[in-house]
Amino acid sequence: MKGIILAGGAGSRLYPLTQVASKQLQPVYDKPMVYYPLTVLIASGIREFCLISTPHDLPRFQQLLGDGKAWGLSIEYREQAKPEGIAQAFLIAADFIGKDPVTLILGDNLFFGGDAFPRAFGEFESGATIFAYHVNDPERYGVVEFDIQGRAISLEEKPQQPRSNYAVPGVYLYDNDVIEIARNMQPSPRGELEITDVNKEYLRRGTLKVSRLSRGTAWLDAGTSTSLHEASAYVQTIEKRQGIKLGCPEEAALHRHFHTIDQFEHLLTPMPKCEYRDYLTEVAVDVRKHGLRGA
Repeated sequence: MKGIILAGGAGSRLYPLTQVASKQLQPVYDKPMVYYPLTVLIASGIREFCLISTPHDLPRFQQLLGDGKAWGLSIEYREQAKPEGIAQAFLIAADFIGKDPVTLILGDNLFFGGDAFPRAFGEFESGATIFAYHVNDPERYGVVEFDIQGRAISLEEKPQQPRSNYAVPGVYLYDNDVIEIARNMQPSPRGELEITDVNKEYLRRGTLKVSRLSRGTAWLDAGTSTSLHEASAYVQTIEKRQGIKLGCPEEAALHRHFHTIDQFEHLLTPMPKCEYRDYLTEVAVDVRKHGLRGA
């Protein structure tokens, strides 16, 4: 399976911060925002990526992430000249996807805890899988209704009378049919190729599965100044309490065996003296002493 990180958009809700840098390059406590969705996919076993962003911001992502080889990954880049919906990503990256299944994650959706993603990725065979997260205010989200077997029953976008309390976060798994589905879609009244319409097509086919995120999973949308601050505070609290770092792609790649401990330690050489380097040094010492965690 291949992975797409969608990091485009104007980021107008974060103005004037986005006058300086793209939304997905804003700091979430001690790391760029894009590190967090990237780490989620690495920890789920994805190592071939395509990052989609605006022509203006793409060079900054390339400078930050490079080609991914140092982490045992492959990272390609594509331009989204004009934002015309989430599902447009499958058309932009069609040559990258090829004949493979694909996952798409929104670059401003942050997830922490739980094992739902690695499990769902490992079990995926065909059709589509979306995720369900229990919320108190489902009318603010896309909402999914599903049965006890995890089969989707209905999808609604910001309904006034929701049929469930389960919102659909910004991570989606699709088989290769998603390219054809996106090509045959018509833009919505707001002129965009909607991801909800992709999911509704899989629902119509009877192949839309739902994986419920556990109560131990935190889902944060860092798309506004307030939510960005809240996400930073959350990350700081966890890191200070547990002595670990969230959203660390180098560490996730190491524990996924995408690179060796020698290659991991080599990454530290060019880094300046900082807390991030100190943490990765501690990770290397721990792995040398206790071995790698299971993937």
